[in-house]
Amino acid sequence: MARDYKRAYQLQKTSGETDDQLERQRARRLYDQKGIKRDGMHIDHKTPIRKGGKSTTGNLRLRSPHKNMSDK
Repeated sequence: MARDYKRAYQLQKTSGETDDQLERQRARRLYDQKGIKRDGMHIDHKTPIRKGGKSTTGNLRLRSPHKNMSDK
């Protein structure tokens, strides 16, 4: 059964989730919609969310957890 992303998004907004959390969810959804397996990988925003980065194809990349956490 396909997930109703629109409904899930509305529930998240009403539950008080932060914009950062919603932006991370958009990134996961983008990879899932394209059918890209991300098992064991982190989705990294090249321009961090806290600095205005968005979840667009050009700003996202998959990285190993070790590499992703080492450059923070």
